[in-house]
Amino acid sequence: MGSKDLFQAGSSLFPMGVNSPVRYFRDYPFYVDHARGSRIYDVDGNEYIDYCLAYGPSILGHADPDVVHAVIDQAEKGLIYGAPSESEIRLGDLIRRSSRNIEMMRFANSGTEATMHAIRLARAYTGRNIIVKMEGGFHGAHDYALIKSGSGTLTFGSPSSPGVPEEVARTVVVGRYNDEENIKSIFNQYGNRIAAVITEPIMGNVGVILPDPGFIEFLREITERNGSLLIFDEVITGYRFAFSPYQDIIGIRPDLTTMGKIIGGGMPIGLFGGSSDIMKRVSPSGDVYQSGTFSGNPVTMAAGYAALKKLQGMDYSSIINRTKKLMEGIDEVLTKHRIRHVINGYGTMFQFFFANSAANYDEVMKADRDLYFRIFKALMGHGVYIPPSQFETNFVSFSHSDDDIEKTIEALDASVGEVMG
Repeated sequence: MGSKDLFQAGSSLFPMGVNSPVRYFRDYPFYVDHARGSRIYDVDGNEYIDYCLAYGPSILGHADPDVVHAVIDQAEKGLIYGAPSESEIRLGDLIRRSSRNIEMMRFANSGTEATMHAIRLARAYTGRNIIVKMEGGFHGAHDYALIKSGSGTLTFGSPSSPGVPEEVARTVVVGRYNDEENIKSIFNQYGNRIAAVITEPIMGNVGVILPDPGFIEFLREITERNGSLLIFDEVITGYRFAFSPYQDIIGIRPDLTTMGKIIGGGMPIGLFGGSSDIMKRVSPSGDVYQSGTFSGNPVTMAAGYAALKKLQGMDYSSIINRTKKLMEGIDEVLTKHRIRHVINGYGTMFQFFFANSAANYDEVMKADRDLYFRIFKALMGHGVYIPPSQFETNFVSFSHSDDDIEKTIEALDASVGEVMG
């Protein structure tokens, strides 16, 4: 069956035919047949250069042979044990040795689980209830993460999805990323009740928004002074720019870190970790409960270890330079076609916005999303797949070649010409 037929079949089984909302786009999404390297292939026989990369995990490209072999070898030994295995030790030790601030950790099965457990742990450790998150920051799909800003600038948040109780929203205050005065006001009002600030150090779910100089340092200072914890959500940024979390690149030490995506080598994974002092509060060594039948799954551990071992010997500067070349090419194309735009990026992730500025959440929300989607659809016709939503992130992998970059720039030029013509 083709994508249209599969979508019709899937729509009777799953809401709008998908198992995660980001996978749907009008009129219907393509259905994948297979993927390899920098390419993804749909059931209709189309081939795309892929910059979505499963929303981040596939930094080595799709179906990396070393990772695939590790998965097959482990699968032959068993898919799940429900008991500890050496593979957990191998991956955990590699992460600890490549991260300055993660002394102890607990594996979970998704970024959503990781942030949920980190928030619970922060509340227990501090004996406080309020969590501060940033407007537009995404920390998964649990109740404490699905909170948007309230009606006032310094009020508790409001549920961003039906089904999230107002009582839950009243434990979350939404701050403005890159706005030190706003964060200071929140601490002045709620300081002795704030358990933690959770933030993506680089925001990656409203496109890409970079921290202003000094902002992350400010968050570290104000939380430390207040006795609150600082949680870095590095589900996207962990091991994306170097063989380490992003926090090590900028030299900031959070109290807790969450990761996922890349550290699983393409398999489902989450992690929350930090100092031994905090992590020992997690059961069974402590009183903060967390569990999961599939946590530390041996197949995931094998995939993650194979991926990180390979990344350990890789030259990140190669894909950082390719990303820079692609961003420069996009800028030249959009400038040639006289389209106002901003390109935000760091390392191997980027996004372009059709706006005058995209330095914060409010500015990003004013970008021309309709133009972005029309160019997205045109790019697909020229064999390039970027995230369907303006509020996601493009990624470059080690499998992308210079030829891929050149073809992408040419495809964008043709696509913009069609859309604007």
